[in-house]
Amino acid sequence: MVVHDSTQRFSSRVENYVRYRPGYPPQILEVLQQDCGFHPSSIIADVGSGTGLLSKVFLESGNHVFGIEPNKEMREAGERFLQGFSNFTSVTGTAETIPLHEDSVDFVTAGQAAHWFDRSLARREFLRILKPDGWVVFVWNDRCTDSTDLLREYEQLLVTYGTDYREVQRTGFETVTEITTFFEPNPVWQKKFPHHQDFDFEGFKGRLLSSSYTPPPGHQNHEPLLTELRRLFDLHNIADKVRFEYETHMYYGRLS
Repeated sequence: MVVHDSTQRFSSRVENYVRYRPGYPPQILEVLQQDCGFHPSSIIADVGSGTGLLSKVFLESGNHVFGIEPNKEMREAGERFLQGFSNFTSVTGTAETIPLHEDSVDFVTAGQAAHWFDRSLARREFLRILKPDGWVVFVWNDRCTDSTDLLREYEQLLVTYGTDYREVQRTGFETVTEITTFFEPNPVWQKKFPHHQDFDFEGFKGRLLSSSYTPPPGHQNHEPLLTELRRLFDLHNIADKVRFEYETHMYYGRLS
């Protein structure tokens, strides 16, 4: 069954999401330090914080982070993942209704979840909670689909067996123009960084099953999907590992 409520799509994917989704490269902090006056005392609202992968980058730099997450299972997984950080506050909320005070944060950040936001309502909330000189930062890992034979075949696997893969690919920010519009009339800056993960077969499988568009057990496509995944791994592994390549996209600017 396809779950259309974006806040609930990952409820059954939490364990695999925590273990097999990529983190974020450290260059993010370097850019923010150079261009945005970022420092360890900056207060962060990480919206759609999920299992805490992006929050962790800022927590390790000493920032206080409010993790805003609507999905109970994802939020609780993030709380477990980040339980060693006293500077983390878990908050139930959405991008469109953020339970923080006005002018209370220096940065609003969002990772993969930004694709699911109602842009107009989220923009209003970001403006409300940001301090006057605050910044919005979008950053996500874009899986490369055509850089290797493995990734080309993996993409076709998703098209063939995914429940609503094409539909999901059309959600959220589809073009740089749409992102630019979000920040207008202010400018937005963009950076890109290479990133990757190496997987054994269990990791390869877990990465696949962390995605909301993969058919669950019992679905007619589930077993054929895993059979094809095994074939891809056997064909393309080197020393029992396959590599997922990403391009990390970072967009940042101020709102007015």
